[in-house]
Amino acid sequence: MRAPLLLILAVLSATAGADPAPDAVRADFLRLIGRPRVPLAPEVSPPTADGTLLRLDFSFETEAGQRVPGILVEPAAPAGRRAAVIALHGTGGSKENELPLLRELAQSGFVAVAIDGRYHGARAPGGKADYADAILRAYRTGQEHPLFFDSVWDVMRLVDWLQTRSDVDPSRLGLIGISKGGIETYLTAAVDPRIAVAVPCISVESFRWADEHDSWHSRIGTFQSAFDQAAKDAGIAKPDGAFVHAFYDRVAPGIDGEFDGPSMVPLIAPRPLLAINGDSDPRTPRPGLDECLAVVGAAYRRAGADDHFAVLIQPNTGHKVTDLGYARARAWFVRWLHP
Repeated sequence: MRAPLLLILAVLSATAGADPAPDAVRADFLRLIGRPRVPLAPEVSPPTADGTLLRLDFSFETEAGQRVPGILVEPAAPAGRRAAVIALHGTGGSKENELPLLRELAQSGFVAVAIDGRYHGARAPGGKADYADAILRAYRTGQEHPLFFDSVWDVMRLVDWLQTRSDVDPSRLGLIGISKGGIETYLTAAVDPRIAVAVPCISVESFRWADEHDSWHSRIGTFQSAFDQAAKDAGIAKPDGAFVHAFYDRVAPGIDGEFDGPSMVPLIAPRPLLAINGDSDPRTPRPGLDECLAVVGAAYRRAGADDHFAVLIQPNTGHKVTDLGYARARAWFVRWLHP
């Protein structure tokens, strides 16, 4: 098994610059999400043909009681070790939702992979309610982090498995995510140097800015029932930004503080990063987005890697990724991962 948690921390320490703060943030996050490592115990189905592509279904274990199902699509023609791209779905989605993107990536020469996030897809026998129930349970108990953080652990374990495959080049791994998956993308890339290229979509933002400017409603709306019940538990009839912060502090501690976008996204530098957002997306309010992008841009300038950072603000677009957005994402992976 390659690159366990302690080894990742060691790599980050060895490559740190003069400012110890970024390393401290990474280490704090890895400690927060860390848990006993279990054998991956992968199970992989025989491949099935899909035109010029091959598809295989797989699963692996990330911790006791958590088995993650996934889909891998790759070109049928053998070509040794290929670059790989992982795609993460949004709230209410599943790995199957990413199949069109997986096929397009595979047609471009990549090994393309998607998994079900925590309490989503095949990991949610009760459907969408399972996700809200898990978030409410986390609020009440302070245990688990089903909102964003636990899926970061799953992605890191997925990388562990991909590194064992003879068809994957472990030095050429990309990660793209949509909405919830985009947040998981920038969090993972920030703390795991094995992610060579990152494309977070409709996700880069400042949670703190949203808390402070009454712009949190749309993001909270993706798990509204859990939030409403948490407010009821706390005896709060009209939740405000202060309660939103208290809620996050239970279910995803630090997401609007130490692990907010302006803290985490710059940690990806100098690796290639493309941020895709809509110009009128209520879940990533523009002032908070601009605040985050300014900090990220400064990090890339300090690293002497201005050309490794790009932003696509999709015009006249809310919370969605347009065809232009997907085309730019594919081109970004092709440019930097050389399939």
